[in-house]
Amino acid sequence: MLHSPRLTQLALSIALAVGAPLATAAEPAKAAAVPATEVTAKAPLPLEELRTFAEVLDRIKAAYVEPVDDKTLLENAIKGMLSNLDPHSAYLGPEDFQELQESTSGEFGGLGIEVGQEDGFIKVVSPIDDTPASRAGVQAGDLIVKINGAPTRGQTMTEAVDKMRGKVGEKITLTLVRDGGNPFDVNLTRAVIQVKSVKSQLLENDYGYIRITQFQVKTGDEVGKALAKLRKDNGKKLRGVVLDLRNNPGGVLQSAVEVADHFLTKGLIVYTKGRIANSELRFSADPADASAGVPLVVLINGGSASASEIVAGALQDQKRAVLMGTDSFGKGSVQTVLPLANDRALKLTTALYYTPNGRSIQAQGIVPDIEVRPAKLTAEADTENFKEADLQGHLGNGNGGADRPTGSSKRKERPQDDDFQLSQALSLLKGLNITKGD
Repeated sequence: MLHSPRLTQLALSIALAVGAPLATAAEPAKAAAVPATEVTAKAPLPLEELRTFAEVLDRIKAAYVEPVDDKTLLENAIKGMLSNLDPHSAYLGPEDFQELQESTSGEFGGLGIEVGQEDGFIKVVSPIDDTPASRAGVQAGDLIVKINGAPTRGQTMTEAVDKMRGKVGEKITLTLVRDGGNPFDVNLTRAVIQVKSVKSQLLENDYGYIRITQFQVKTGDEVGKALAKLRKDNGKKLRGVVLDLRNNPGGVLQSAVEVADHFLTKGLIVYTKGRIANSELRFSADPADASAGVPLVVLINGGSASASEIVAGALQDQKRAVLMGTDSFGKGSVQTVLPLANDRALKLTTALYYTPNGRSIQAQGIVPDIEVRPAKLTAEADTENFKEADLQGHLGNGNGGADRPTGSSKRKERPQDDDFQLSQALSLLKGLNITKGD
């Protein structure tokens, strides 16, 4: 999926607001403060090339098989100009610009439903808590058969999602079928939906897991809260954390810096180099340590790009974490979002970023300290026979411990049971603690 043009244009961007210390696509207007004279010295206009451009425009308008208006031709010319610079520079129309802003902010006008597709219908996977959908009683498993009276059968999931999203405060009617019963209507009002980019849980006692799906504006805060919650749920200091950046396409530069800073107490995190002074930035860690120095393993793979590589590279260079998995994507460039008139924008590559040791990740990626390729885990059938504790009249434990007969060690399914790379990361953390004597 990383190679699709849409993801290349949108999800992999690091929106660096030129002239401001915060790198975020949610505040693109700050980028407009850079005068053109700072970018290039004044040069005479290439009159011959401009005459050629005007001639081509005139010939297309006169001779193309169908009429084409000036606006369409000029927009296509702009798109071509940007697309031939590098894979990540792009002209963003209103929809693409809005999508980029929603993607990096994690907020959009909608109903709060995670959906999938089943037998040609749109199916509710889960309503998000405290959203219009959950308050209206929408349930997991409901089939959405109509949106505002229009049947959903035959629509793609993207088309259906686009219809359910919209302006905050607007009303919408969904027709649902539950458990094979009769269709019924649910009237909802769109609200601001916040999508969290961070998920966390205890893998088992003393060992936490944090998964970052994308670097949004609030991701740094969310990771800080996740670390605090893991410590609270564990009831004592953690002995290890797995930070999962696999298939994370990147996002906001400032959030990547904040996430790395949660695990570092000193030193450089990342720096950028570009042609204009405002694009040369350096970010360093502050002394606060939200992670409390917990042993750390970071999982990466070929889908870990951009901001993910900033975090992984900083933690690797600073010897703060062990990187495990496979080589990352290799996107080491920074994009500036420059807003234009009529809700349009340019996304322009303006700098390269470097890890603390001066490594450019561009087109090379991050190489993990320990390569662990994905593998399918298949649980073997239980071949246990009798144990001593199963024998009638067996002696008790000499230290007074409880008996452990066959079947006493069965446990609930855990994420690491079906994820080979995650299970290896957890084993590494346990091994580090054993050798430390903790």
